[in-house]
Amino acid sequence: MLLSRSIICNVQFSCGTYFKHLPTWKPSPFSPYRTTTQTFPTSTVFNTLSHFETLTSRQKDQIHLYVDALLQWNKRMNLTAVTEMNEVMERHVEDSLAILPPLRDRYRTHCKSLFDNVNLVDVGTGAGIPGMILAIACPDWDVTLLESRNKRCVFLEHAINVTGLSNAKVVRGRAEDLGQNPSFREQFDIAVARAVAEMRILAEYCLPLVRVGGLFVAAKGHDPEVEVRNAERAIQLMGASVLQVCPVESHSPYGQRTVIICWKDLATPRKYPRDPGTPAKEPL
Repeated sequence: MLLSRSIICNVQFSCGTYFKHLPTWKPSPFSPYRTTTQTFPTSTVFNTLSHFETLTSRQKDQIHLYVDALLQWNKRMNLTAVTEMNEVMERHVEDSLAILPPLRDRYRTHCKSLFDNVNLVDVGTGAGIPGMILAIACPDWDVTLLESRNKRCVFLEHAINVTGLSNAKVVRGRAEDLGQNPSFREQFDIAVARAVAEMRILAEYCLPLVRVGGLFVAAKGHDPEVEVRNAERAIQLMGASVLQVCPVESHSPYGQRTVIICWKDLATPRKYPRDPGTPAKEPL
């Protein structure tokens, strides 16, 4: 049984201390107070976001509330290099939603299950990308946002409250530690990671958290073939294999995106993941 929505901390901290030094959330023109019937103004760029347009009005509202909170807090914290609303929508939101079609196809064919009630962990979620976006787009999912940095965890809790999400939780910790924790080891249907590390490191971070029969998904740039080849041994050692390397339909101006999907058919040996820091220092 996974823990309820909380931050797992190795040190004591005060949310009030962090909130004191961070900007008070103020609604922008794109983010009026949340209501069940409120709609947002539409700009030209939003009309080009095909995946975003598949969401319900409520989900679109939640996306805008999240993005607005991200940009407000980013003025004092290093959450993202992107500083404009439209650019966040194109570069982060659309790319995150573009993961869903190939993931849905592979999950249905290999996991022999409906694409609902999925238990997903976003490893190294940072500011909540793609985990927050996926939690909004898939309200039946149970999404765990795994992040090791305390200040980012505080932001994530704030973002969950602002958007009114009930299906997302924040866990503070390192993937190497949680991968050896019985409460998390091999407990997730899907592990996803975006812009965290190269594939052979990600495999050791993510696959110990995935149940046998589940999927590991890495969101990468336009040309990950060499990286995937270099990671084949690490993926195999974790009990998995590469199912698909496919370009995704994204309208982001930052080039073609690629999704790498791995299927786990064997349990991960107990010695993995190794001690914190070792996978990055000594990749398999």
